[in-house]
Amino acid sequence: MKRTFLLIALALAVGAAIPVFIGGRALLPELRSLPAQVWLVALGSVAIGWLINAMRLRLVLGGLGQKLGLPRAVAKVMAIDFATNATPAGSGGALAYVYLVAQRGISSSHAAAMYALDQVLDLTFFLAALLVIAPLLLAGPREPHLGWQIGTLMTLLIGGCVLLWMMVRDYRRVLLWAGRMLHHLRISVSRRRQLARWILRFRHGLGLLLGLARWRLGLVYLLCVCHWLIRYSILFWIVRGLGQHVPWSYLFLAQMLSFGAGQATLLPGGSGGVELGFSALLAPWLPAATLAAGLIAWRCATYYWLLLAGAGPFVLLIGRRLWQEPPPA
Repeated sequence: MKRTFLLIALALAVGAAIPVFIGGRALLPELRSLPAQVWLVALGSVAIGWLINAMRLRLVLGGLGQKLGLPRAVAKVMAIDFATNATPAGSGGALAYVYLVAQRGISSSHAAAMYALDQVLDLTFFLAALLVIAPLLLAGPREPHLGWQIGTLMTLLIGGCVLLWMMVRDYRRVLLWAGRMLHHLRISVSRRRQLARWILRFRHGLGLLLGLARWRLGLVYLLCVCHWLIRYSILFWIVRGLGQHVPWSYLFLAQMLSFGAGQATLLPGGSGGVELGFSALLAPWLPAATLAAGLIAWRCATYYWLLLAGAGPFVLLIGRRLWQEPPPA
C-alpha cells in the first residue's frame, strides 16, 4: 500500500508540474476566469457517468439472476474508477472489478468475463466514434496531418477487437500456449490444470453473457455510448468556458491520443504522458495560459476528482481487506 501511495503522489506531482510550467504566472488568473457553472457541469457529468455505469452493471448482473441496489452499484463503480486511476496503466481496475462482482456470488471467471465484455463494448464504441469523426477531421483545413494519428488509433482498436475475438474463438490454442508457457516457467501440473479450468469457465461465462436477451445487451451498449459521450464532452465545455472554441471532434481525438500516450508512462492515471500529449495536440489551438488552465480543469474533473471521490467507497468495499492481509515475508 505504501508503494501505491508513493506512486499516486508522484503522479499528482508530475501532472501538476506540467501545466504550471506551461501557464506560468498567468495560469491562476485564467483558471479563476472559468465560470462556476462549468465546474458544476464537469463534476456533474462525472457523477452522471457513475450512475450510467452502475446501471450497466445492474443490467448485466440482472441478466445472470443477481440483484444489486443502485446505491451499492454506484459505490462499486466509484471504487473501480479509483482503482483504475490509482494504479499503473489502470491495472487495478480489472482486479477491483472482478473482486467486487465476485462478492455477488459470481465466480471470478464469470466476473472476468463481465469485465471483458465491458472492455469490448468500450472498444467498439471508440472504433465506431473514430469512423464517424475521421471524415470530419480529415476534411478540416487545419487538420490535414491527422491521417497517421487516426490510422494508428484505428489499427490499435481493430487489432484489440480482433485479438479478443480470436482468443475466445480459438481458446484451445490459448490453453495450449498457456500450458507451454507455464511449463517453461516450471509451474506445477496442478496449477496449470487449475488455470485451464479457469479459462474454460471464463469462456463459458462469455457464452452466458452473449446469450442474454438482445434488448438487454442493446441497452447496455446504449448506456456505454451515453457514458463516453458525456465523459468526452467535459473538455469541450471547459474550453468553451475559457472563451475558446475547438471542434468537439478534434477534442475527442485529442483525448483518445492523450490517454494512449499516458499508458506509456506507467504512472497512475497516465500522469505525464496525458499532460504532454494534451499540450502538444492543443498548443496550435489555445494560448499557453488557456491551455494550462484547461488542462488543470480537465484533469481535476476526470482524474483528481475520481481519486478523491472514489477513495471512500474503495476503502469501504476493498481497502479493509487489503490492509488486513499479512505483509509479504
